[in-house]
Amino acid sequence: MKKPKIQIELVDKIGPCACHRGHKIGDTFDFDTQRGELCSMAMHVAFPYIDILRYGGKPPENKDGKYRFCCPDADVINVFRLTVKDSES
Repeated sequence: MKKPKIQIELVDKIGPCACHRGHKIGDTFDFDTQRGELCSMAMHVAFPYIDILRYGGKPPENKDGKYRFCCPDADVINVFRLTVKDSES
């Protein structure tokens, strides 16, 4: 089964405090090669979406048809978007 490549991008910030890991809007991460660079709290929230996408499912979409999730840190609340890039073996 071919698994799609997933890109994680920080697209917005809602909370009043800076990210403790130093992430900034515009930062992107390749799930396969850079997931260790993403805050573990954000990755904990992202993983169910990514798992669904990688195994052929369709997670809940936002009103705009995109896959987004938030960092669980109430002081930061970074908003990330998942994008399916292409397939690989």
